[in-house]
Amino acid sequence: MSDTDAAPHKFLDITHETCPMTFVRARIMLDRMNSGEVLEVLYQGEEPARNLPQTATEQGHQILLHQPGRLLIRKG
Repeated sequence: MSDTDAAPHKFLDITHETCPMTFVRARIMLDRMNSGEVLEVLYQGEEPARNLPQTATEQGHQILLHQPGRLLIRKG
């Protein structure tokens, strides 16, 4: 089974949020998770599509999957 097939440990729907709250909510969720756990994030819009993966990577997390409107992030 690949990383992208793994069932996420946590789920976050931020489709009704705007930046910068999109990453604030994602970061709060990631902060509550254990290292190695996977967070699935549903988002909407171009700004979160750019900012979420970039900021998560800068914070030491790994992007497992990046599809339009959906991210899988492994906590670093």
